[in-house]
Amino acid sequence: MQVSSDILGLLEKRGAQMAKEAQRAVILQPGALGDCILTLPLARLIQEQLGLGGVDIIGHTEYVGILPERSCVDSIRSIDSTGLHRLFVEPAEFDLEDRDPLISALADYSWIVTFMGESDGKFEQNLIFTANCSHSAEVISLSLKPPNDSKQHVAQFYAQQFAQESGLPTEHMQVPVDEVTIRVTAADRARGLELLDQAGADVSKRLMVIHPGSGGRPKCWHLENFVGVAEALRAADIEALFLTGPAETERLSDSEKACLHDAAPCVAHLALPEVVAVLSCADAFVGNDSGVTHLAAGMGVRTSVMFGPTDPAVYRPIGPALSVFQGTGDRFAQAPDPELQRAVVESLTAPKEEPTSS
Repeated sequence: MQVSSDILGLLEKRGAQMAKEAQRAVILQPGALGDCILTLPLARLIQEQLGLGGVDIIGHTEYVGILPERSCVDSIRSIDSTGLHRLFVEPAEFDLEDRDPLISALADYSWIVTFMGESDGKFEQNLIFTANCSHSAEVISLSLKPPNDSKQHVAQFYAQQFAQESGLPTEHMQVPVDEVTIRVTAADRARGLELLDQAGADVSKRLMVIHPGSGGRPKCWHLENFVGVAEALRAADIEALFLTGPAETERLSDSEKACLHDAAPCVAHLALPEVVAVLSCADAFVGNDSGVTHLAAGMGVRTSVMFGPTDPAVYRPIGPALSVFQGTGDRFAQAPDPELQRAVVESLTAPKEEPTSS
Protein backbone atom coordinates (compact mmCIF):
# COMPACT_ATOMS: atom_id res chain seq x y z
CA MET A 1 0.00 0.00 0.00
CA GLN A 2 2.86 2.36 0.82
CA VAL A 3 4.41 1.84 -2.62
CA SER A 4 1.07 2.50 -4.33
CA SER A 5 0.58 5.65 -2.24
CA ASP A 6 4.05 6.90 -3.17
CA ILE A 7 3.42 6.27 -6.86
CA LEU A 8 0.06 8.05 -6.68
CA GLY A 9 1.70 11.01 -4.96
CA LEU A 10 4.39 11.21 -7.64
CA LEU A 11 1.77 11.03 -10.40
CA GLU A 12 -0.27 13.78 -8.78
CA LYS A 13 2.82 15.94 -8.38
CA ARG A 14 3.84 15.33 -11.98
CA GLY A 15 0.32 16.08 -13.17
CA ALA A 16 0.28 19.36 -11.26
CA GLN A 17 3.65 20.32 -12.77
CA MET A 18 2.45 19.51 -16.28
CA ALA A 19 -0.69 21.55 -15.74
CA LYS A 20 1.41 24.49 -14.57
CA GLU A 21 3.75 24.23 -17.56
CA ALA A 22 0.73 24.22 -19.88
CA GLN A 23 -0.14 27.71 -18.64
CA ARG A 24 1.08 30.67 -20.65
CA ALA A 25 1.57 34.41 -20.22
CA VAL A 26 1.21 37.30 -22.64
CA ILE A 27 2.76 40.76 -22.41
CA LEU A 28 0.94 43.69 -24.01
CA GLN A 29 3.83 45.94 -25.05
CA PRO A 30 2.90 48.99 -27.19
CA GLY A 31 6.40 50.51 -27.13
CA ALA A 32 9.08 50.85 -29.79
CA LEU A 33 12.09 48.58 -30.39
CA GLY A 34 14.11 49.62 -27.33
CA ASP A 35 11.11 49.18 -25.00
CA CYS A 36 10.44 45.72 -26.41
CA ILE A 37 14.04 44.58 -25.94
CA LEU A 38 14.11 45.94 -22.40
CA THR A 39 11.01 43.83 -21.69
CA LEU A 40 12.78 40.56 -22.54
CA PRO A 41 14.39 40.04 -19.11
CA LEU A 42 10.92 40.38 -17.55
CA ALA A 43 9.51 37.81 -19.99
CA ARG A 44 12.27 35.35 -19.10
CA LEU A 45 11.83 35.86 -15.35
CA ILE A 46 8.06 35.45 -15.57
CA GLN A 47 8.44 32.13 -17.36
CA GLU A 48 11.11 30.86 -14.99
CA GLN A 49 9.60 32.01 -11.70
CA LEU A 50 6.04 30.96 -12.50
CA GLY A 51 7.06 27.74 -14.26
CA LEU A 52 4.98 28.60 -17.31
CA GLY A 53 4.96 26.85 -20.65
CA GLY A 54 5.75 30.02 -22.57
CA VAL A 55 5.44 33.79 -22.89
CA ASP A 56 4.05 35.65 -25.90
CA ILE A 57 4.02 39.35 -26.78
CA ILE A 58 1.30 41.44 -28.37
CA GLY A 59 2.94 44.53 -29.83
CA HIS A 60 3.84 46.31 -33.04
CA THR A 61 5.04 43.61 -35.41
CA GLU A 62 7.73 45.83 -36.97
CA TYR A 63 9.46 45.70 -33.56
CA VAL A 64 8.51 42.34 -32.02
CA GLY A 65 8.51 40.28 -35.22
CA ILE A 66 12.20 39.36 -34.79
CA LEU A 67 11.73 37.88 -31.30
CA PRO A 68 10.35 34.35 -31.86
CA GLU A 69 13.19 31.81 -32.26
CA ARG A 70 15.72 34.51 -31.32
CA SER A 71 14.62 35.19 -27.73
CA CYS A 72 12.63 33.84 -24.78
CA VAL A 73 9.42 34.99 -26.52
CA ASP A 74 7.58 32.10 -28.16
CA SER A 75 5.20 33.95 -30.45
CA ILE A 76 3.93 37.42 -31.23
CA ARG A 77 0.70 39.00 -32.38
CA SER A 78 0.00 42.39 -33.90
CA ILE A 79 -1.40 44.92 -31.47
CA ASP A 80 -3.36 46.44 -34.35
CA SER A 81 -5.16 43.20 -35.21
CA THR A 82 -6.38 42.28 -31.73
CA GLY A 83 -8.78 45.16 -31.12
CA LEU A 84 -7.20 46.12 -27.80
CA HIS A 85 -8.06 49.79 -28.47
CA ARG A 86 -11.65 48.85 -27.68
CA LEU A 87 -10.69 48.50 -24.02
CA PHE A 88 -10.07 52.26 -23.68
CA VAL A 89 -13.70 53.09 -22.94
CA GLU A 90 -15.67 53.52 -19.74
CA PRO A 91 -16.52 50.07 -18.31
CA ALA A 92 -20.23 50.95 -18.37
CA GLU A 93 -19.97 51.44 -22.14
CA PHE A 94 -17.85 48.35 -22.84
CA ASP A 95 -19.61 45.47 -24.53
CA LEU A 96 -18.60 42.04 -25.84
CA GLU A 97 -20.45 39.82 -28.24
CA ASP A 98 -20.60 36.04 -28.18
CA ARG A 99 -17.34 34.62 -29.61
CA ASP A 100 -15.89 38.11 -29.61
CA PRO A 101 -12.36 38.22 -31.18
CA LEU A 102 -11.08 39.98 -28.05
CA ILE A 103 -12.09 37.00 -25.93
CA SER A 104 -10.36 34.62 -28.33
CA ALA A 105 -7.18 36.73 -28.37
CA LEU A 106 -6.75 36.34 -24.61
CA ALA A 107 -8.24 32.88 -24.06
CA ASP A 108 -4.93 31.00 -23.96
CA TYR A 109 -3.31 33.00 -21.16
CA SER A 110 -3.39 32.48 -17.42
CA TRP A 111 -1.22 35.60 -16.88
CA ILE A 112 -1.74 38.87 -18.77
CA VAL A 113 0.85 41.60 -18.20
CA THR A 114 0.01 44.94 -19.74
CA PHE A 115 1.96 48.14 -20.32
CA MET A 116 -1.23 49.67 -21.69
CA GLY A 117 -3.57 51.58 -19.40
CA GLU A 118 -3.13 52.09 -15.67
CA SER A 119 -3.66 49.97 -12.59
CA ASP A 120 -7.39 50.06 -11.68
CA GLY A 121 -8.04 52.17 -14.79
CA LYS A 122 -10.73 51.55 -17.37
CA PHE A 123 -8.41 49.60 -19.69
CA GLU A 124 -7.46 47.20 -16.90
CA GLN A 125 -11.06 46.78 -15.75
CA ASN A 126 -12.21 45.96 -19.28
CA LEU A 127 -9.22 43.67 -19.79
CA ILE A 128 -10.06 41.69 -16.63
CA PHE A 129 -13.68 41.40 -17.71
CA THR A 130 -12.68 40.19 -21.19
CA ALA A 131 -10.18 37.61 -19.94
CA ASN A 132 -12.61 36.19 -17.41
CA CYS A 133 -15.27 35.66 -20.04
CA SER A 134 -13.41 32.47 -21.00
CA HIS A 135 -11.31 31.53 -17.96
CA SER A 136 -9.72 32.78 -14.76
CA ALA A 137 -6.63 34.90 -15.43
CA GLU A 138 -4.26 37.09 -13.47
CA VAL A 139 -4.01 40.60 -14.94
CA ILE A 140 -1.13 42.87 -13.94
CA SER A 141 -0.65 46.45 -15.15
CA LEU A 142 2.87 47.88 -15.24
CA SER A 143 4.16 51.39 -15.91
CA LEU A 144 6.21 51.70 -19.09
CA LYS A 145 8.29 54.63 -17.80
CA PRO A 146 9.86 54.84 -14.33
CA PRO A 147 9.44 57.98 -12.19
CA ASN A 148 11.50 60.98 -13.36
CA ASP A 149 13.71 60.82 -10.25
CA SER A 150 14.37 57.07 -10.55
CA LYS A 151 17.94 55.79 -10.71
CA GLN A 152 16.88 52.16 -11.11
CA HIS A 153 17.45 50.49 -14.45
CA VAL A 154 14.18 50.33 -16.36
CA ALA A 155 14.35 46.54 -16.88
CA GLN A 156 14.75 46.06 -13.12
CA PHE A 157 11.91 48.55 -12.60
CA TYR A 158 9.66 46.31 -14.71
CA ALA A 159 10.71 43.19 -12.79
CA GLN A 160 10.22 44.85 -9.41
CA GLN A 161 6.77 46.10 -10.36
CA PHE A 162 5.79 42.58 -11.39
CA ALA A 163 7.12 41.12 -8.14
CA GLN A 164 5.12 43.60 -6.08
CA GLU A 165 1.90 42.99 -8.01
CA SER A 166 2.22 39.20 -8.23
CA GLY A 167 3.51 38.49 -4.75
CA LEU A 168 6.77 36.94 -5.98
CA PRO A 169 9.83 37.60 -3.81
CA THR A 170 11.72 40.61 -5.15
CA GLU A 171 15.04 38.78 -4.79
CA HIS A 172 13.81 36.23 -7.35
CA MET A 173 13.26 38.97 -9.94
CA GLN A 174 16.77 40.33 -10.38
CA VAL A 175 17.80 41.33 -13.91
CA PRO A 176 21.42 40.65 -14.96
CA VAL A 177 22.83 43.67 -16.80
CA ASP A 178 25.18 41.55 -18.92
CA GLU A 179 22.92 38.88 -20.38
CA VAL A 180 22.44 38.14 -24.08
CA THR A 181 18.73 38.55 -24.84
CA ILE A 182 18.76 38.10 -28.64
CA ARG A 183 20.18 34.97 -30.25
CA VAL A 184 21.32 35.05 -33.87
CA THR A 185 21.06 32.20 -36.34
CA ALA A 186 23.25 30.87 -39.12
CA ALA A 187 20.66 32.21 -41.55
CA ASP A 188 21.05 35.68 -40.02
CA ARG A 189 24.81 35.60 -40.60
CA ALA A 190 24.45 34.31 -44.15
CA ARG A 191 22.00 37.09 -44.99
CA GLY A 192 24.26 39.63 -43.30
CA LEU A 193 27.20 38.66 -45.49
CA GLU A 194 25.02 39.11 -48.59
CA LEU A 195 23.94 42.60 -47.49
CA LEU A 196 27.50 43.62 -46.66
CA ASP A 197 28.71 42.44 -50.03
CA GLN A 198 25.97 44.47 -51.74
CA ALA A 199 27.03 47.53 -49.74
CA GLY A 200 30.66 47.15 -50.82
CA ALA A 201 31.95 46.46 -47.31
CA ASP A 202 35.22 44.55 -47.00
CA VAL A 203 34.21 41.54 -44.88
CA SER A 204 37.80 40.28 -44.75
CA LYS A 205 38.49 43.00 -42.16
CA ARG A 206 37.10 43.58 -38.69
CA LEU A 207 33.72 45.24 -39.08
CA MET A 208 32.46 48.15 -36.96
CA VAL A 209 28.82 49.14 -37.54
CA ILE A 210 27.93 52.77 -36.81
CA HIS A 211 24.32 53.86 -36.31
CA PRO A 212 24.17 57.68 -36.03
CA GLY A 213 20.42 57.99 -35.45
CA SER A 214 17.87 57.95 -32.67
CA GLY A 215 14.27 58.93 -32.07
CA GLY A 216 15.06 62.56 -31.28
CA ARG A 217 17.81 64.96 -32.37
CA PRO A 218 18.86 65.90 -28.78
CA LYS A 219 19.72 62.21 -28.24
CA CYS A 220 22.00 62.17 -31.32
CA TRP A 221 25.72 62.75 -30.94
CA HIS A 222 26.85 65.38 -33.47
CA LEU A 223 27.15 63.73 -36.88
CA GLU A 224 30.77 64.84 -37.40
CA ASN A 225 31.71 62.75 -34.38
CA PHE A 226 30.48 59.56 -36.04
CA VAL A 227 32.27 60.52 -39.24
CA GLY A 228 35.46 61.07 -37.26
CA VAL A 229 35.10 57.65 -35.62
CA ALA A 230 34.60 56.00 -39.02
CA GLU A 231 37.64 57.72 -40.51
CA ALA A 232 39.83 56.76 -37.56
CA LEU A 233 38.73 53.13 -37.79
CA ARG A 234 39.39 52.92 -41.51
CA ALA A 235 42.79 54.54 -41.01
CA ALA A 236 43.54 51.63 -38.65
CA ASP A 237 42.56 49.16 -41.42
CA ILE A 238 39.24 48.36 -39.75
CA GLU A 239 36.11 48.39 -41.90
CA ALA A 240 33.41 50.84 -40.82
CA LEU A 241 29.82 50.70 -42.04
CA PHE A 242 27.08 53.28 -41.52
CA LEU A 243 23.64 51.87 -40.80
CA THR A 244 20.84 54.41 -41.28
CA GLY A 245 17.07 54.22 -41.02
CA PRO A 246 14.00 56.30 -41.83
CA ALA A 247 14.68 58.87 -39.08
CA GLU A 248 18.11 59.71 -40.52
CA THR A 249 16.75 59.80 -44.06
CA GLU A 250 14.25 62.48 -43.04
CA ARG A 251 16.54 64.41 -40.70
CA LEU A 252 19.85 64.55 -42.55
CA SER A 253 20.52 66.97 -45.37
CA ASP A 254 21.88 65.80 -48.72
CA SER A 255 25.31 67.15 -47.79
CA GLU A 256 25.28 65.25 -44.49
CA LYS A 257 24.31 62.02 -46.26
CA ALA A 258 27.13 62.60 -48.76
CA CYS A 259 29.52 63.08 -45.85
CA LEU A 260 28.59 59.65 -44.47
CA HIS A 261 29.05 57.99 -47.86
CA ASP A 262 32.45 59.64 -48.28
CA ALA A 263 33.61 58.32 -44.92
CA ALA A 264 32.46 54.69 -45.18
CA PRO A 265 30.05 52.32 -46.97
CA CYS A 266 26.40 52.81 -46.01
CA VAL A 267 23.30 50.63 -45.78
CA ALA A 268 19.86 52.20 -45.39
CA HIS A 269 16.17 51.35 -45.20
CA LEU A 270 16.71 47.81 -43.95
CA ALA A 271 13.85 45.86 -42.44
CA LEU A 272 14.54 44.86 -38.84
CA PRO A 273 15.42 41.22 -39.66
CA GLU A 274 18.04 42.57 -42.09
CA VAL A 275 19.40 44.86 -39.36
CA VAL A 276 19.80 41.76 -37.19
CA ALA A 277 21.57 40.07 -40.10
CA VAL A 278 24.09 42.90 -40.53
CA LEU A 279 24.72 43.17 -36.78
CA SER A 280 25.30 39.41 -36.57
CA CYS A 281 28.42 39.94 -38.71
CA ALA A 282 29.74 42.92 -36.73
CA ASP A 283 32.77 42.83 -34.45
CA ALA A 284 31.60 46.00 -32.70
CA PHE A 285 28.88 48.65 -32.82
CA VAL A 286 28.60 52.31 -31.86
CA GLY A 287 25.39 54.31 -31.68
CA ASN A 288 23.20 56.69 -29.73
CA ASP A 289 20.63 55.72 -27.13
CA SER A 290 18.32 54.05 -29.64
CA GLY A 291 16.43 50.84 -30.28
CA VAL A 292 19.10 49.57 -32.67
CA THR A 293 21.76 50.11 -30.00
CA HIS A 294 19.69 48.07 -27.52
CA LEU A 295 19.40 45.40 -30.21
CA ALA A 296 23.16 45.26 -30.85
CA ALA A 297 23.97 45.08 -27.15
CA GLY A 298 21.30 42.42 -26.56
CA MET A 299 22.82 40.31 -29.35
CA GLY A 300 26.14 40.34 -27.50
CA VAL A 301 27.91 42.60 -29.99
CA ARG A 302 30.65 44.73 -28.44
CA THR A 303 28.75 48.02 -28.11
CA SER A 304 29.71 51.61 -27.37
CA VAL A 305 26.65 53.76 -26.65
CA MET A 306 26.51 57.55 -26.64
CA PHE A 307 24.19 59.20 -24.12
CA GLY A 308 23.16 62.85 -24.20
CA PRO A 309 20.27 64.04 -22.02
CA THR A 310 19.02 60.54 -21.11
CA ASP A 311 20.27 58.95 -17.88
CA PRO A 312 22.34 55.82 -18.69
CA ALA A 313 21.79 54.49 -15.16
CA VAL A 314 18.14 54.03 -16.12
CA TYR A 315 18.24 53.39 -19.86
CA ARG A 316 21.59 51.82 -20.67
CA PRO A 317 21.31 48.74 -22.90
CA ILE A 318 21.60 45.26 -21.47
CA GLY A 319 24.47 43.21 -22.89
CA PRO A 320 27.73 41.46 -22.03
CA ALA A 321 30.13 43.89 -23.76
CA LEU A 322 28.98 47.46 -23.20
CA SER A 323 30.87 50.76 -22.94
CA VAL A 324 28.84 53.84 -21.99
CA PHE A 325 29.79 57.42 -22.87
CA GLN A 326 27.89 60.55 -21.92
CA GLY A 327 28.32 63.93 -23.56
CA THR A 328 28.08 67.30 -21.89
CA GLY A 329 25.02 69.52 -22.25
CA ASP A 330 24.21 71.10 -25.63
CA ARG A 331 27.69 70.29 -26.92
CA PHE A 332 26.66 66.64 -27.28
CA ALA A 333 24.35 67.29 -30.24
CA GLN A 334 25.64 70.61 -31.49
CA ALA A 335 29.43 70.39 -31.79
CA PRO A 336 32.16 67.85 -32.60
CA ASP A 337 34.10 66.41 -29.67
CA PRO A 338 37.50 65.05 -30.83
CA GLU A 339 38.47 63.89 -27.35
CA LEU A 340 35.34 61.78 -26.97
CA GLN A 341 35.82 60.47 -30.51
CA ARG A 342 39.23 59.14 -29.52
CA ALA A 343 37.81 57.50 -26.40
CA VAL A 344 35.12 55.77 -28.47
CA VAL A 345 37.63 54.50 -31.01
CA GLU A 346 39.76 53.12 -28.17
CA SER A 347 36.72 51.35 -26.70
CA LEU A 348 36.03 49.68 -30.03
CA THR A 349 39.60 48.62 -30.82
CA ALA A 350 41.19 47.84 -27.44
CA PRO A 351 41.53 44.19 -26.32
CA LYS A 352 38.26 42.98 -24.84
CA GLU A 353 37.99 43.74 -21.16
CA GLU A 354 35.28 44.51 -18.66
CA PRO A 355 32.63 46.98 -19.91
CA THR A 356 33.42 50.61 -19.13
CA SER A 357 31.60 53.85 -18.40
CA SER A 358 32.78 57.40 -19.11
